[in-house]
Amino acid sequence: MTFEDTPHRRLNQLTGEWVLVSPHRTKRPWQGQQEAPDMTMLPEYDADCYLCPGNVRAGGAVNPSYTDTFVFTNDFAALLPDAGDDAPTHFPKDSLLVAEPETGLCRVLCYSPRHDLTLARLGTGTARKVVDLWCEEFQTLGARDDIGYVQIFENRGSVMGCSNPHPHGQIWATRTVPMYPATEGTRQAAFARKHDSCLLCDYLAVERERGERILFENDAFVVLVPFWATWPFETMIVPKHHMSNILEMDTDCRDALADAMVRLNIRYDNLFQTSFPYSMGIHQAPTDGADHAPWHFHIHYYPPLLRSRSVKKFMVGYEMMAMPQRDLTAESAAKRLRDQSEQHYLETR
Repeated sequence: MTFEDTPHRRLNQLTGEWVLVSPHRTKRPWQGQQEAPDMTMLPEYDADCYLCPGNVRAGGAVNPSYTDTFVFTNDFAALLPDAGDDAPTHFPKDSLLVAEPETGLCRVLCYSPRHDLTLARLGTGTARKVVDLWCEEFQTLGARDDIGYVQIFENRGSVMGCSNPHPHGQIWATRTVPMYPATEGTRQAAFARKHDSCLLCDYLAVERERGERILFENDAFVVLVPFWATWPFETMIVPKHHMSNILEMDTDCRDALADAMVRLNIRYDNLFQTSFPYSMGIHQAPTDGADHAPWHFHIHYYPPLLRSRSVKKFMVGYEMMAMPQRDLTAESAAKRLRDQSEQHYLETR
């Protein structure tokens, strides 16, 4: 019996959580829902878009006529830099009701003045400018005494709750280290103590030797479907060499990251010939001043599409009440993505 023959569960080494895999449910030949390619073309500039150059944002501020990347503090931020005098205080230590103030900053990063492009079609030159902007923001925010973690992320597509198609991402910088990065940090530190090595360095060596879940690699990064993937076409971008955060990348490495992101995004779009939705985020060492040497930074992509551009994976029922479950194995997902062209489908018509 193989992983493709029988139900089994896989351990996520970064979180300690399990995912149930039921590959026997997909024994029939792959028959994704047949849909015409999404040929929707947005305008290069949208007068009603609050992120386009020169336009008025929802909060009343006016964007500059930017020609490159552009960043600003979110007009309706989920976090505030000052908790204020009315902030909730701790309940008694023996209480089951626990709350505390959380402060931070929320930034919006526009990747390009072009309203009609995504990372898949920005090109590596513009993508490199996005990488540089991430590094600048991480350095500035991480240097603050009141910031302990800088979460860089992007929601793409309306299905992921993104209300504006203009190419952009966000940064939420918080006083404390959020739950998921904290868990990953704890797991990496425990692995380092036990094995005197890096969890992701060792994991990457295994994946590169086996090859079955790797989509492609360049001089500095490997792009793969993780063994423990939860979402149907979930991927990770992992540096080949140990780096705790994105500031440790040199010039060539930043170029390589831009290359990896563009190539991955093109494959995503080509899979179902649509602008592929996802949530993407960089996990890296906290900026709280502690020693985080075991941290190996990486990028997660969590896309919800399952069989076509209109058929999504829902985390319901068993997933919500018991544990995540998937039918498509990580190996099958990797093959389908690996088989995609690196020329965007909109550029071939």
